[in-house]
Amino acid sequence: MAAFTDLDRDLLRRCLSKQPASWNDFVDRFLGLIYHSIHFTAHLRSARISPEDVEDIAAEVLVQILADDFKVLRLFQKKSSLSTYLTVIARRICVHELTRRQTVREAIQNGHTRLIQLAPDDTEAAQKGMEKLEEVEALLRKLAGKEREIVRQFYLEGRTYEEISTELNLPVNTVGSMLGRARSRLRALSNSGSDIPAVKVPKLKKKKPAKKA
Repeated sequence: MAAFTDLDRDLLRRCLSKQPASWNDFVDRFLGLIYHSIHFTAHLRSARISPEDVEDIAAEVLVQILADDFKVLRLFQKKSSLSTYLTVIARRICVHELTRRQTVREAIQNGHTRLIQLAPDDTEAAQKGMEKLEEVEALLRKLAGKEREIVRQFYLEGRTYEEISTELNLPVNTVGSMLGRARSRLRALSNSGSDIPAVKVPKLKKKKPAKKA
């Protein structure tokens, strides 16, 4: 896992304290990464996007980073690199935007005068957003094989159940059940505050020696 560098630490500190030119430095450093994340996510979902779409989605990513006094940056726990954290944030927002735009296009094609607005909780991207990146990475270190790959593709690449099923040649139900177990472990990880709690094995009581007749 990439480290949180001193350069990023200083940049994050300057942004959160709203120092002059800090936001411009942030955009200069990470805008290329955001563009790359958008293109990669669209490719994974076989979605055609124009340069204008990329600009709009990138602007939405930046707006959400700025929202609520840099809430996204304040939630960063510094257990991974800042670029890794922002990549996942950008992919989640991109998935939501692509889904929302597809819903709007379908509504227009069907002649609906009242467009259906997609609520944030109606997307897989929003559901993924409930888990912290650091918790997902901590869980990945404890997984192996296809279970690890399923969790990585779903949470870090923004892939759907169907896409993972095709990629790994697994039934969709299997993908769903594995992710269900992963969510349970993520909840345990979140509640523990640091790591997945170990299972406590009760100590067996020593048998008292039999009384002599």
